[in-house]
Formats: sequence, structure tokens, C-alpha cells
Amino acid sequence: MNEVYDKLMHCYESVRRQVDFVPKVALVLGSGLGDYAEGVRVEASLDYHNIEGFPVSTVPGHAGRFIFGYVGEVPVVCMQGRVHYYEGYAMSDVVLPVRLMRQMGAQVLFLTNAAGGVQQGMRAGDLMLLTGQIASFVPSPLIGPNCEKLGTRFPDMSEIYNRDLILIGRKCAAELGIDLKEGTYLQFTGPAYESPQEVAMARILGADAVGMSTACEAVAANHMGMRIVGISCISNLASGIAPQPLSHEEVQKSADAVAPKFKALVTQMIKEIGKTCR
Repeated sequence: MNEVYDKLMHCYESVRRQVDFVPKVALVLGSGLGDYAEGVRVEASLDYHNIEGFPVSTVPGHAGRFIFGYVGEVPVVCMQGRVHYYEGYAMSDVVLPVRLMRQMGAQVLFLTNAAGGVQQGMRAGDLMLLTGQIASFVPSPLIGPNCEKLGTRFPDMSEIYNRDLILIGRKCAAELGIDLKEGTYLQFTGPAYESPQEVAMARILGADAVGMSTACEAVAANHMGMRIVGISCISNLASGIAPQPLSHEEVQKSADAVAPKFKALVTQMIKEIGKTCR
């Protein structure tokens, strides 16, 4: 018996007893997109507390529920509030929601987050399309006995972010007149913001933005065969670049300010991505 798989299926059965909606796209709503679901044609919602064995987010501003509905004609499940490794959960629990959305039927994982800008020339309020990632600073969600029902023991990670979906992101941004940056996202554990020396190291390693989520979720989703696309909202310049100390309030304020542009891009992309789903 595989404990990770058993827990996943226990959560899945709990969801299915309450909601029978089958999504094609799974959307993880990061800071600045928490109220995105208000624009979704909602069919059902499910609080995390009502899913047996499901980890619950403790971060301020994260609602903690699944929203099931339609963006245009595309069936989606939106995750309002993700679980972070720094909250003290095992990494298998951090990625359980992503695996659960795949189990529900989602073919595409759309990841969003608020991140610190490392790339020279970035400004708070920029949007960055993820073209790669560095996940070496957090434990892999694939450590432990492999469950073949989820994926192969040694999955290929050469194209975590799907090239066709990246093209869709570029196309939609151009149509909306949005200046969309591109780059590599690096995940640290958090919850402390990075020191100036760690930010300098991240730049040397090739990172363009840093944060405390996303990369581990992408690894788990790739393992399960999902197509993945991601966008970071550059809510602040990373430590050592910004002239003032960092705070969660600053991150939330910057993310809220760019939210309308962020929402428009996500909506346009989901409508286009939906055309590529079976």
C-alpha cells in the first residue's frame, strides 16, 4: 500500500461525494488573484475543511476552498489558497491539492503566484511567464516509494512548462497589449524573505524571480502527465534590490494593484487553452 496514494484517493472520494464536476483546467490562485473566482460562472464550491484529510492553508488572504465552474466555456477548478511547505506540512501534503485536481480530471495546471523580481530591469507590477524553474532548494515531492498509478519513478523534467502553452501566453499577452516578461522561477522554502546574498546567488543560478511555492507543484503535476503553464506577478523587487524592507502587506498591495491586468490575461489564456483539451 502507498500512503501518499491512499490519502489522495481518500480525499478524492470525499470530494466526489459532494461535487461531481469534471474540470479540464486546474487554476491555482496566488496573491492578487484570490477574488478571480468572482468572474467564474460558478457551479459549486467546496471548503477545504470539508474534505477529509485535506491540508488547510493558514496564510492571510487565502480563502481555502475549491471553486468549480466555467471560464467562457472551459470547465475549471480554481484553488483559492494554496498550501505552502513553510506552514509545516509534509511536501506530499503540499502537492496533494494538485494531484487531487488531476484526479478530478484536469489536464492542464495553470499556476500563478506573487514573486520577488531578481532579473535586472524588473519592476513591481510586472507579469512574468514561467519558462523554467529551479526546485533544488525544497524537498522533491517525489521522494519516497513511487506510486506507478501517479507516474514513473524517474520522470523527465526537461520541459516542465509546456511550450505550446507558453506560445498561447505570448499570443494572449500581445492581443491584450500586456508587456509580459519571461523567465525562470526559483522556489525557496520561506517563510522569511531572502537575504540579499541569497538573491545574488539566485541570479547567478539563472533565476529571474523567487518565491515560496509553485515549483514543487509543477514537479508533482509533471510527474502525473499534466501540461503546465505558470505566471508570476512581480509584486516586489527582491531583497538587496528593493530600497526598503519587504513585508507581506507590500506584496499583497502590489499584487492587488496589478490584479485587473493579471485576471484579463489568465481569462484569455484559459479560453485558448481550453481549445487544446480533449
